[in-house]
Amino acid sequence: MSETPLDLQIKTLPNSPGVYQYLDAEGTIIYVGKAKNLKKRVSSYFNKTHDNGKTRVLVKNIESIKHIVVETETDALLLENNLIKKYKPRYNVLLKDDKSYPWICIKNERFPRIFPTRRIIKDGSQYFGPYTSMKTVSVLLDLIKGLYQLRTCTYDLAQEKIEADKYKVCLEYHIGNCKGPCEGLETEAHYHENIVAIKEILKGNFKDSIDVFREQMSIFAENMQFEEAQKIKEKIEVLENYQAKSTIINPRISNVDVFSIVSDDSYGYINFLQISYGSITRSHTLEIKKKLDEADKELLELAIIEIRQRFNSNSREIYVPFKVHLGDELKVTIPQLGDKKHILDLSIRNAKYYRMERFKQVRITDPDRHVKRIMAQMKTDLRLSVEPRHIECFDNSNIQGTNPVAACVVFKNGKPSKKDYRNFNIKTVVGADDFASMEEVVYRRYKRLLDENQPLPQLIIIDGGKGQLSSALKSLDDLELRGKIAIIGIAKRLEELFYPGDSIPLYLDKKSETLKIIQQLRNEAHRFGIEHHRNKRSKAALNTEMETIPGIGEKTIVDLLKAFKSAKRVAYAKLDELEAVIGVSRAEKIYNYYHKNED
Repeated sequence: MSETPLDLQIKTLPNSPGVYQYLDAEGTIIYVGKAKNLKKRVSSYFNKTHDNGKTRVLVKNIESIKHIVVETETDALLLENNLIKKYKPRYNVLLKDDKSYPWICIKNERFPRIFPTRRIIKDGSQYFGPYTSMKTVSVLLDLIKGLYQLRTCTYDLAQEKIEADKYKVCLEYHIGNCKGPCEGLETEAHYHENIVAIKEILKGNFKDSIDVFREQMSIFAENMQFEEAQKIKEKIEVLENYQAKSTIINPRISNVDVFSIVSDDSYGYINFLQISYGSITRSHTLEIKKKLDEADKELLELAIIEIRQRFNSNSREIYVPFKVHLGDELKVTIPQLGDKKHILDLSIRNAKYYRMERFKQVRITDPDRHVKRIMAQMKTDLRLSVEPRHIECFDNSNIQGTNPVAACVVFKNGKPSKKDYRNFNIKTVVGADDFASMEEVVYRRYKRLLDENQPLPQLIIIDGGKGQLSSALKSLDDLELRGKIAIIGIAKRLEELFYPGDSIPLYLDKKSETLKIIQQLRNEAHRFGIEHHRNKRSKAALNTEMETIPGIGEKTIVDLLKAFKSAKRVAYAKLDELEAVIGVSRAEKIYNYYHKNED
């Protein structure tokens, strides 16, 4: 068999780091990937059977391969990131290049202005950011405005124009917000001292500014200028308060990026914290939609490159929850304890909160996506072969051995389907035998569904431990349904999940959505069963002394119990009270019956 052009392309790939591009029959790039070794990585797509369906479809659509050799793995990461954003290949995760984040600009001027902007102009000005919210920018600018007197006008303050008295001070000077450089009332050197201090504050370094202010306060105090000293003291307090609020770890930890990831079957959520002098100067969470069941490591590496590019990060060290490969230029730390572990845990918590918020939003805006995610999660958590779109849960109810009943509740797409709920009166079991009762109701339920050609559930949940589960299995065996429907039992005390033939229970995370849905099913089955049991006992209670009274039927008894609340009150009721409820004739029968032995 002759080799195809694709086979030849794969065989002649170099054993070098680089980026590969898969093209379809139309020449469209459908996937971009990076590799330490191009030949090994690309060959792996064609040498094995892939579990993921989308990967199999991708490989089937590959008609040709392009590659770009680079010097290092870091270069490959950067190039992969840029090509994904440029071509947006169908099978790659989506990286949205958001240009709308706010920045703080220190304008390239003789007396620089400081202001927020969303546009970067390459004119020599300095930009700090981008920040993830305008609120952060406003807080920082308010802080700076309270500490330093800076101009806000747009005048061209060239030396010759100031010397020519071209400008006059404005209201900002008179209220103390500006020192009047437009009239030469402040030197360029002094103004730039403030700008240097402001740059340090924007980097998260408060120490230098606090030290300078303390020195100024001492000088004013020594010269008996107590009012000026008090103003400086207030500035120190403002800075220290801001520092105390923003510093959450050891101030010695500086110029570090922290990344963490939480994910599910469909999305990865990567949180980024930028740390400067112990303060969080930036926080951002990136949501990435999976395309080929990408692993957390792969998503995290891609996100780190994307986020550091997006936010112009030059940090030389990153904290991550597990080992990632980002080249030799970057120090990768996996914290185990102490302040470093504390800040990594904070990042993970931020990613989890973001994921929860997105779930709540999606539940409202895109219920189909929400259901799909929940079903996929349940399939994974419960080790099922299919998504449990249709679940049925059984519970027995017999209080003190009387009126044994059972309930079957039905959930479809993770929500109660109350029209499908069913109650069962136990027919073949004498006394309180939970195991035999469970065997009976499971058999009756699925015998009927089979007879009526109704759809069967993908999952059955038995409220009980191994005994009840074994009983339910007997019925499935009798109906030849063993293996066709997944079945598990849930023990009440420790929320243990039991599987057929497995003596070791499964324990789900107490906060997992899968366990919450199972608990909801169990609680709903219990509620529905108790309600039916209560109704049955109420009907049995009508089998009272009143039923033996000639000419008194069930409807009359119900009317009396509704009016008087108990049979005892009916017995002690006056004749006119009875007449008001059931009429003269029947009232006399009731009254005479209960008072026949009176003198």
